[in-house]
Amino acid sequence: MVRKALTIAVAVALVAGCGSHSTPQTGAQAPTTLPSAATLPSTGPEPSASSASSASPTPSATSTTHTPTPTATAKPQKLKVGSTGPAVLALQQRLTELGYWNGTADGNFGGTTQQAVFALQKAAGIGRDGSVGPKTQKALDAGVRPTARSKAGSGYLVEINLTKQLLMFVKDGEVIATLNTSTGSNEHYVYQGQTYLADTPTGHFKVGRQIDGVRHGPLGDLFRPKYFNGGIAVHGSPSIPPYPASHGCARVSNAAINWIWSTGKLPLQTKVWVYNS
Repeated sequence: MVRKALTIAVAVALVAGCGSHSTPQTGAQAPTTLPSAATLPSTGPEPSASSASSASPTPSATSTTHTPTPTATAKPQKLKVGSTGPAVLALQQRLTELGYWNGTADGNFGGTTQQAVFALQKAAGIGRDGSVGPKTQKALDAGVRPTARSKAGSGYLVEINLTKQLLMFVKDGEVIATLNTSTGSNEHYVYQGQTYLADTPTGHFKVGRQIDGVRHGPLGDLFRPKYFNGGIAVHGSPSIPPYPASHGCARVSNAAINWIWSTGKLPLQTKVWVYNS
């Protein structure tokens, strides 16, 4: 009887053990979306060494490689007329440092700053759009400046480079200030029945006369002109495109001619050299 009772007890114990293993424990299977290791739920006591060696390995939450999503790089915006802020202020300060006159650095990109950018672009031989993109910024970073035709010992003079369309103030062969200019278009025009060529003659000249006001000329108004070759002058104008467009004079902006007068940059008898580079 004792032997029979022992046999029945063993059988009952085996049935109870199989039942507990056939019911899956919560969290035993890997979820579809893997949580972090810190948030995985506990599923009971740690298995013994013997049971761990016989059990199938559970995939590790850290074994899955996650490929990061690339972040799009924002395209830098151009600085242009209407732009404001610290980047514009830094631009203006750099232009001044390189000798491109652009008035007072105030963080506002206006027409005067645009004229200075035109001059830089001309000196660098890049597109003349008056805005600061990658190529113009590269020229700024490289410190591009125009070079003078005159040499040491030549004294103080103004050089007008017709090829680059730049007006430079030079002292002993060193450019100390640069302006955007627009000279003769080299196109024909008709005045009082006669046909003329809108050219700016090359050569060495001197400022012979000047008018501190508006000269109402036959071909248009000249603001505060400084004549260096007959009726050809450096004068202010509201329109200074980055290409040759005048009847022969060297146009600069009205703000630039005011600066020239106020600082005495172009007094009478100043030498003016005009040439093609």
